Amino acid sequence: MTANTLVRHLREGTKNIGRNGWMTFASVSAVTVTLLLVGIFLVIMMNLNNFATTVEKDVEIRVHIDLVANDAQIKELEQRIKKIAQVDTITFSPKEKELEEIIISFGEEGKAFESLKDENPLRDVFVVKTKDPQMTPDVAKKIEKFENVERVNYGQGTVEKLFKFVNIARNIGLGLIIGLVFTAMFLISNTIKITIMARKREIEIMRLVGATNSFIRWPHFIEGLLLGVMGSIIPIVLILIGYSYLYKTIEPKIDDAFFIQLLPFSPFAFQIALILISIGAFIGVWGSLMSVRKFLKA
Repeated sequence: MTANTLVRHLREGTKNIGRNGWMTFASVSAVTVTLLLVGIFLVIMMNLNNFATTVEKDVEIRVHIDLVANDAQIKELEQRIKKIAQVDTITFSPKEKELEEIIISFGEEGKAFESLKDENPLRDVFVVKTKDPQMTPDVAKKIEKFENVERVNYGQGTVEKLFKFVNIARNIGLGLIIGLVFTAMFLISNTIKITIMARKREIEIMRLVGATNSFIRWPHFIEGLLLGVMGSIIPIVLILIGYSYLYKTIEPKIDDAFFIQLLPFSPFAFQIALILISIGAFIGVWGSLMSVRKFLKA
């Protein structure tokens, strides 16, 4: 394709936007509404996923070592835990540190436990994290069978329910977003199809004078691309303004009350903008090409 041909296609694609005022408005409106819904769900799901990931990373296995275990046996236990394929990190926490953490966690009331420093009743602990947090229960079951392990804690019962809820929420969110995108593709392609059908005679004339399919298709490709990008601008602006307000105003209160954090505005804003522009451009191009395709069949 020569530079002059490319310029011609760009000019024709841009002109088509202006020539079909109401149909262009209808197409852009369809893109805007559907991408606004997709964008809102993306914001919700990306923040929920971030929260779920943060919670998963905090899941750990606390291996309480038997009081009668000597240094050699503790070292052997550590090596056996390290050999488990799913184990990511293992940290030794002596009983003195465990007691100190209890004292700190209770604040002023924790001073009552300082008398236990001379005869510490706690056990040394291995803190184990897995490569995949959802493998925690399986790894814990393996460790509790080892010698010199008094007990294993990882939030049994609660952790399994948490992982189940997280997986269900992620699957539902992904399904909703995919459903919205396909709905958008259907609605927008139909809207654009009406626009293309209005120029059916123009396409037939171009074919009669010898224009190739690619020569006819390129202006519609550019037109669809522009329609998709134009339709994504308003959703991006509205979502970023709303999220900026939410982050600056509500996020500190949510953080203090519920111990969760929203994704920082940057680079989150760039990611959302890029995703919505990409979806809008893809749907616009796909709708245009699918619509003009039927007129280009031999």
